[in-house]
Amino acid sequence: MLDPAQLAALAAVHRRGSFDLAASELHVTASAISQRIKALEEATGTLLIRRGAPCQATATGLRLIRHHDEVVLLERALAQDLPGVAPGPATLRIAVNADSLATWVIPALAATTGFLFDLVIDDQDVSQDWLRRGEVAAAITAHPGPLQGCDTFPLGSLRYCATASPAYVARWFPDGVTPKALSRAPALVFSDKDRLQARWITQRLGMQRPTFPTHRIASSQAFVDACLQGLAWGMNPEPLVAAHLASGALVNLGPGAPLDVPLNWQFTRIAAPALRAVTQAIRHAARKTLVQ
Repeated sequence: MLDPAQLAALAAVHRRGSFDLAASELHVTASAISQRIKALEEATGTLLIRRGAPCQATATGLRLIRHHDEVVLLERALAQDLPGVAPGPATLRIAVNADSLATWVIPALAATTGFLFDLVIDDQDVSQDWLRRGEVAAAITAHPGPLQGCDTFPLGSLRYCATASPAYVARWFPDGVTPKALSRAPALVFSDKDRLQARWITQRLGMQRPTFPTHRIASSQAFVDACLQGLAWGMNPEPLVAAHLASGALVNLGPGAPLDVPLNWQFTRIAAPALRAVTQAIRHAARKTLVQ
């Protein structure tokens, strides 16, 4: 029988990256965290945490963390069916892309109760990997699956528009959005994983493996601000820029050529009963914002 306190310590060290931060989260001393990890490693007969900066769980450690998360969610679902038990809030770890977080996810989370949300922000093309590794209980992902042990609901597509300020268009695209102009005009990328700008260029102009200068800005709202200020052009979620396009503060570089990115809600099947309310809220919010 695995000790819940030891499993909680393992999860906290991996997610916070250090014994001191894990101790602060669990309101114990760092020595107590160390003792719990050591006892769990002795009980399982294997290394569970690689000490470093940050500390990270081994493959076996990740499997135990997933077990810990599933037990917590199962106990919460059980408590909801027992009138005499008042469950405390359960921490729910979700992988979500930044643009969904900036446009429609927060209202969905706010519509639910009984959870403390721990959001992992990553690109929709790789968010499923967090679920596959067992580091989250659910993910908003571009991949429909199937993923072993998980259920998936399609949510719709987040629509993106290629946008820039009128002054930027006059400077960099005086003769239109041409391959030559795009190869010189500074664009925005969120990170090395962000392929939206390249995908739009390929879709609109048929350019394979386009190259263009980029600013790297890991913020959805900063993408919009950078476009408004004429720093660059970028792919922005339509809900974030609709008002700016309507007012003329931003120009759509490809009218009639949006980029729709399909999104899915994927979650571990064992946690489905505990996640029912969250799943309903996510699907409801998606229907209001995403292209169906």
